Amino acid sequence: MTQLSKVPAHEPTTIYIKPSKGLAALNLRDLWIYRELIFFMVWRDVKVKYKQTLLGMAWAVIQPVMTMLIFSFLFGGVAKLPTDGIPYPVFAFTALLPWGLFVTALNQGSRSLVAHNNMVTKIYFPRLILPMSSVFAGLVDFAIAFVILIILMFYYKVTPAWNVLWTLPLFLLLAIITALGVALWLSAINVQYRDVNQALPFLTQFWLFATPVAYSSSVISAKWQILYFLNPMAGVVNGFRWALLGSGNGPDVTLFVSATISILILVSGLFYFRSMEKTFADTI
Repeated sequence: MTQLSKVPAHEPTTIYIKPSKGLAALNLRDLWIYRELIFFMVWRDVKVKYKQTLLGMAWAVIQPVMTMLIFSFLFGGVAKLPTDGIPYPVFAFTALLPWGLFVTALNQGSRSLVAHNNMVTKIYFPRLILPMSSVFAGLVDFAIAFVILIILMFYYKVTPAWNVLWTLPLFLLLAIITALGVALWLSAINVQYRDVNQALPFLTQFWLFATPVAYSSSVISAKWQILYFLNPMAGVVNGFRWALLGSGNGPDVTLFVSATISILILVSGLFYFRSMEKTFADTI
């Protein structure tokens, strides 16, 4: 007779499910998994922005050029503000490049969740993709406008700074970090409080004149410099001018202050966005 051997029973296993903490709670790996969706959303934002427009992508050039002409007349011609020896059109247009990227994040990124409410309420995907795509779509306008800057520099015989090739990408990254951080905060707040739409025009106008776009940061008194550069866009704009034109003193403590604020805005924006993400579908 065959005897059956006794198989020892396994002890029950206890599995603990706990919420993620720290950086793991951000689930940034999902962005890589959905990378094709990011590309699609960027391409869609660019197409929708210029769909059924007579001039199309020419608006990416017309807007900063018209702003530059107005600034040249008022601040360069009438007020005669110092420009560190650089022709005012080049001086202003260099600052308008990162500023345009930032404004796109303010206007498009802050409305991205509400504008795509059908997607937010019906399907799952990392909601971070929506404000991110608005910021990355602004890079298309940035690239087009950058060609105009090259033409202006050639016309006014302005020689690029020697370190432009390795410093400009760093300051462009800082501009993206700043723009994305602000877009995350405003897009999440806009889901609950639609006052953001009403406040955006005022916020954009105030932030423009608080940033050295139309003027040089050198006109700010030395005792106020650190406080002034708590505005992260001040460091971005100054960095662009230094990288492209050699204007200013280059990286110093004021740039460190602005860069630190930019990183804090991005990190805090990521955590705030993720903490509010579970309420988006119900609130919208």
